[in-house]
Amino acid sequence: MSELVVALDFKDARSAFEMAEKVRGVAPWVKVGLELFCAEGPGIITRFKEMGFKVFVDLKFFDIPNTVKGAVRSATRAGADMISLHALGGERMAIAAREGRAEGAGGNEGPLLMAITILTSMDENDIPFPVPDGLGSAVLDLALASSQAGLDGVVCSGLEVEAIKEKCGKDFLALTPGIRPASVSDDQRRVVTPSQAVERGSNFLVVGRPITGADDPAEAARRIVAEMNG
Repeated sequence: MSELVVALDFKDARSAFEMAEKVRGVAPWVKVGLELFCAEGPGIITRFKEMGFKVFVDLKFFDIPNTVKGAVRSATRAGADMISLHALGGERMAIAAREGRAEGAGGNEGPLLMAITILTSMDENDIPFPVPDGLGSAVLDLALASSQAGLDGVVCSGLEVEAIKEKCGKDFLALTPGIRPASVSDDQRRVVTPSQAVERGSNFLVVGRPITGADDPAEAARRIVAEMNG
């Protein structure tokens, strides 16, 4: 069954905790991104865990292998349940991330490592180099490389999930941001609805503004979960 991740893209802990309280019991996961993490530090992860959430630490690691190894180790020790890193970092970076997870987990399973293919805010016009075979082909190549490097899954558009599962296997996880009900339009480009994402095989759906910007965030989250399960 697919799981809902609420993106808590807030500038401070107070705002994030107020929203988390509203969706507690509806969404099992919250996402901590760059802005909130830089404002509050790794202790924010522990506090969400104490509230009963699983935590997706979406810091998009992309650096030399040794640096990424240390970053993943630290995030693992802080309590992350899922971590993002860029697929473009290549095999050596992916292997280093796995080593950092193992060191940080201390014999436990550790967080899921999810490789970002192409951001869902981007389309072919945003790529600063030619993609002669199309964006979808580039995403598939990055997904296959991530699978072969031993990562758990990818962060990708719902438009690409079916092809990724076919190429990498049904057990290779897909986390899909850019989830938008049909009535919502914003800066995301490659979007799908909750039901479309689930039908195509997404394991995790990341939803931010359609929930956090709603008059009743809990009810908005319930509607999305209902659509996911429907």
